[in-house]
Amino acid sequence: MTLPNICLFIVLLPLLAAAVVGLFGSKLLRATAHWLTIGAVGTSFALSVYMLSSTLDGYTFNGNLYTWLTSGDIQFHVGFLIDNLTAMMMVVVTFVSLMVHIYTVGYMAEDPGYTRFFSYISLFTFAMLMLVMSNNFMQLFFGWEAVGLVSYLLIGFWYTRPTAIYANLKAFLVNRVGDFGFLLGIGLVLYYCGSLDYATVFQAAPALAATKVNIIPNVPWSLMTVTCILLFIGAMGKSAQVPLHVWLPDSMEGPTPISALIHAATMVTAGIFMVARMSPLFELSTTALSFVMIIGAITALFMGFLGIIQNDIKRIVAYSTLSQLGYMTVALGASAYSVAIFHLMTHAFFKALLFLAAGSVIMGMHHDQDIRHMGNLKKYLPVTWITSLIGSLALIGTPFFAGFYSKDSIIEAVAASNISGSGFAYFAVLVGVFVTAFYSFRLYFLVFHGKEKWRDIKHGRHDDHHHGLSATDNPHESGWVIKAPLILLAIPSAFIGYMTIEPMLFGHFFSGAIVVDSTSHPAMMELAHHYAENLHSPAGMALKGFLSLPFALAASGVVLAWIFYIKRPDIPAKIQHRFNGIYQILENKYGFDSFNERVFAGGARFIGSKLWQIGDVQLIDGALVNGTANLIGKCSQVVRKLQSGLIYHYAFAMIIGIFLFLTFFIKIN
Repeated sequence: MTLPNICLFIVLLPLLAAAVVGLFGSKLLRATAHWLTIGAVGTSFALSVYMLSSTLDGYTFNGNLYTWLTSGDIQFHVGFLIDNLTAMMMVVVTFVSLMVHIYTVGYMAEDPGYTRFFSYISLFTFAMLMLVMSNNFMQLFFGWEAVGLVSYLLIGFWYTRPTAIYANLKAFLVNRVGDFGFLLGIGLVLYYCGSLDYATVFQAAPALAATKVNIIPNVPWSLMTVTCILLFIGAMGKSAQVPLHVWLPDSMEGPTPISALIHAATMVTAGIFMVARMSPLFELSTTALSFVMIIGAITALFMGFLGIIQNDIKRIVAYSTLSQLGYMTVALGASAYSVAIFHLMTHAFFKALLFLAAGSVIMGMHHDQDIRHMGNLKKYLPVTWITSLIGSLALIGTPFFAGFYSKDSIIEAVAASNISGSGFAYFAVLVGVFVTAFYSFRLYFLVFHGKEKWRDIKHGRHDDHHHGLSATDNPHESGWVIKAPLILLAIPSAFIGYMTIEPMLFGHFFSGAIVVDSTSHPAMMELAHHYAENLHSPAGMALKGFLSLPFALAASGVVLAWIFYIKRPDIPAKIQHRFNGIYQILENKYGFDSFNERVFAGGARFIGSKLWQIGDVQLIDGALVNGTANLIGKCSQVVRKLQSGLIYHYAFAMIIGIFLFLTFFIKIN
């Protein structure tokens, strides 16, 4: 079998499984449904590993397999671009998806939509693979929109819940805002380059670096700056950057497995991957890179603050995702694209682990998600406890764990950057280290240590969907179908950074896939020089990491969380009371949701209401429909007076008619 055919199998197997289970799920046994989808995604994972090994041996492929549309001189193709960047993403996507599929067997066992859910997550995997394997903007946009569509279905999977329907509609609408900018950017690429093929566009881009466009009359803008910012607006929607981040915390209304899939390796990383793939374009606009860095810094810092006050276990992990996406975006702005992708990879493993561990806790707590109702769960959920600890240590950047290598590299790259906004970004990512450690271990200590608080809470305090534990119940660890994915994700969360940092950041792993102008943007060059001169090895980097400022900040956050929530649990309430104004700002999420609700949603409702009142009621119903009826009625009132019923009136009318007819007839002739 040729490698292009293997690519087809990787993409089409999840699609075929999704189609079979989706169309015939009601006629299939549950075991048949999950084995079909798990087998398809597992096979795609195995083939992706083979593809990665082939690219490591120097194999690359860039070719079109199918011509979808021809319009004049422009052709729209379906094709694949396979290099180390693509192959690595394929492995990460299929591995995390496989873990989520296996986990779903246990988590959704009692759900009536069991087969439908498997169909959706398999389709989600297909959409993401189409996105990362594309070799042109048309196919990229197809995967981009397909991921958005399936996420809409999955966030609103429990469609009887009003909150789920609100959340999936919110995600869909917010992403349309970003996608509009993305589509405009693709339009500029097509107009000026005459092609949507990556290779053709990247080859033509340097010649267009000095081209100006007049968005506002007599105000010239750099074509590359406008194009890159528009493309990044699409990434802001998909990868949840401020201010288009508001959909992501609400996406927690979906089942926990899809929270892991959306937040770890698929939808939210699509924007990061896209910008890295478009590095030949972004390197031509320092202004666009500065814009990217500042947006990422704001997201990394301010979304982390929101994680501190959350009490829903899934929402805390969701705000952690927002913050880490900000870190990746900052790295992109510093031209450290390989560092951003490196953090994307490590984050995929430990964030999927944290979400699935949260799901295990939720199951053990009988679907209570409030961390204030938990405590001492390490006694009852030992596998979940230790894997959550590994995930949390990786998240806060503990030396030797996966997150340390990628997160520390981002901080160093930003420190070495000369792009406008790098000073603020460096401050944001440093403070973010402390904030991440604090809210991560706040969650860890409240859930797994301290007093068993559920014993103090009466049964029946929850609604129909969140029953909680009674005072006499104990949490319990789920079966191996839940525990096995946690263990398998914990392994790369601990070791993958140590194993891969040298080839991915300082080797030739991304050669040809990512382009960096080292002369104008020297961050990666200085990072490599610092590593070679001072650190020498992954072990040396980790050992010196214990003496670094980020480690001191992370350790301070952990210690402070231990003091506040284990030793002196009375302190947080006092701080909340003392700084209630700041707490209300955080509780209100900086007003983004209320602003959107009042201005955009309220404005849309107001305009819709006026259009209905004026256009529908007054013009269409009033003037056209009812007005026409009234006019005909009035005319008929006049005309019916001519129908008197008297024969001499009709005879007189006939005479007049004949007279007029003869008069006009004779006149005409």
